[in-house]
Amino acid sequence: MSTDFSLHGKNAIITGGTRGIGLAIVRGFLEAGATVTLCSRKQENVDKAVEELADVAANLQAVVAHVGKLDQLERLVANAEERFGDVDLLVNNAGTNPYYGPIVDSEDAAWDKTMEVNLRGPYVLSKLVARKMVVNGGGSIVNIASIAGITAAPLQGIYSVTKAGLIMLTKVMARELGRDGVRVNCICPGVIKTKLSSALWSDPEAEKQAASLKALGRIGTTDELVGAAIYFACDASSFTTGAVLQIDGGMVL
Repeated sequence: MSTDFSLHGKNAIITGGTRGIGLAIVRGFLEAGATVTLCSRKQENVDKAVEELADVAANLQAVVAHVGKLDQLERLVANAEERFGDVDLLVNNAGTNPYYGPIVDSEDAAWDKTMEVNLRGPYVLSKLVARKMVVNGGGSIVNIASIAGITAAPLQGIYSVTKAGLIMLTKVMARELGRDGVRVNCICPGVIKTKLSSALWSDPEAEKQAASLKALGRIGTTDELVGAAIYFACDASSFTTGAVLQIDGGMVL
């Protein structure tokens, strides 16, 4: 079974790979044997991630790219192919949540920004990569959504809508691409200790409240998502597509 869970010989692109969940998945993929091209929209974040991953950086490439910009996504794919060859794996992890509050009070700019990063980016990048995966005999796409896409998150309405859309994008592409050997699956984290979710756990009272909503009675860590991402990427999940896996400590029970 150990060979089924190996990523040796696999080439991955991971968006939003410079911190939090993305950085943990990058490290996990590298340790499992994959070559990885990560991206982030800021050079300083890319540089910091490369420094943190120095011990496993031999098979790593870091690229500055905004997932909402087509030309930058095309360059991202081209760089991954030029350095490491055909892309076998894609993890759409980049996300944003710029607005907390009632959706009726939100500004259109917040809607557009969240849609651009959380849904349009994965849609465009998945198309670019999947077309080549079909020609090359298959591959695996892993989308990082959220339990906010399953149940409406308080004061995070726009974010919830984008993540619900990403879940459905997963299912649609899984159905359409299955016969071509391309699998598409989705991970839905609950509250994980990352910068993006810091408003939900940054002070002791908020953390206590968030933990109280979970069957396990605590908030998750980024490392606790890595195994699921590797499973969806590797041959052990060869009969799995269109799956939506909740990793939330039992929050939506």
